[in-house]
Amino acid sequence: MRKTKEVLRLRFELGLGLRQIARSCSLGLGTIHEYLQRAKAAGISWPLPQGWDEEKLESTLFGGTQPRATDLNKAAPDFAAIHEQKQRHRHVTLQLLWEEYRQANPGGYAYSRYVAAVFMLRTEPTCWIGALSATAVAT
Repeated sequence: MRKTKEVLRLRFELGLGLRQIARSCSLGLGTIHEYLQRAKAAGISWPLPQGWDEEKLESTLFGGTQPRATDLNKAAPDFAAIHEQKQRHRHVTLQLLWEEYRQANPGGYAYSRYVAAVFMLRTEPTCWIGALSATAVAT
């Protein structure tokens, strides 16, 4: 969960600066700035009104946790076909596959999101190889 309540408390009760709040909450400076801007725009003051908890504060500042409508309208890549082409043809790269995907879906995912989705859904445990070889060296 977000640390919005703590950010507001540190800012308005203790009067800390943005950098001090960021260090204290282990959040980025931009995140702290965004939280305070949202609170200002929503007219939220400190102390919070009676009965407000973290969930009420979060729903007021950030709205619902629904995914953005633009992400829902994007066509998902065919992960099975990607895996098959990568296995069948050694020369095929994710860049080439993404370019084909974007030609078929002009409003589809950007390259970075496409690559992240492919890596999240891959089935072969390639990351284990390094861990297994490090274990063998240690013994």
